[in-house]
Amino acid sequence: MYKPFLNHLESELTAKFDLQQRAIPAGLELNVSDRGKSPATIQSWCYQCPQLRKIRYTYIDAGVSSQIFNCVIYPNHHYDLPLLGLDFLSFGKVKNLVVLDFQPLFQDEAYQKKYIEPLKFLHDRYPDLSQDLEMKFYDSNQYFSKYLLFAKTDVETVSTRLLSAFKDYLDLYWQMLDRAEPLTDPSDIQRIVKAQQDYDRYSAERDPASGLFSSYFGHEWSERFLHEFLFEDSVPLVVGRG
Repeated sequence: MYKPFLNHLESELTAKFDLQQRAIPAGLELNVSDRGKSPATIQSWCYQCPQLRKIRYTYIDAGVSSQIFNCVIYPNHHYDLPLLGLDFLSFGKVKNLVVLDFQPLFQDEAYQKKYIEPLKFLHDRYPDLSQDLEMKFYDSNQYFSKYLLFAKTDVETVSTRLLSAFKDYLDLYWQMLDRAEPLTDPSDIQRIVKAQQDYDRYSAERDPASGLFSSYFGHEWSERFLHEFLFEDSVPLVVGRG
């Protein structure tokens, strides 16, 4: 269901950047489960380039029961840009939840004006994908922008409106990256390092997908996937203690 999104992302990355593969910890790049009503395959990809230190995306294909596409793009620490994050989830083609955003590292007015306000015109273009839904696991005021696309929708909207919005948000993100001036002050760079680490720690603590991963692939594998790949700068769990 979300393969056209994955294919578009890959074609954009290949055309615009000098990509290098980024290592995925052994055993986490691919897994197959026969739990549940239908077999589930999870596959991940990870790249880096001079402008982007980590580009990771994951696809879960469990046939008609679930289709999930997740991606986060982390800029190089020399740039203070937001992260680009998305979560597209479909269960039985009936429950379709989509999240797409420029995820701000900071909430101060100057940062919001520089990086978030330019999103407004795109956000206004897709009012059907901006629903006032409750965030059950996250604080909407932290690492989410006010121009977040967040909606429960139908299959047709996914294949038309959401795909269009995805392409538009990607295009704007690339434009911002092209215009970005690299930071040179070590203290400014260290501030970005810490902000991205804080994002990983926050996300690893709250990510609701860990339960889904566990249901398909077991708790131990899911904990490794969460802390060693998805949010590798999070504080890893100490297994067997406490």
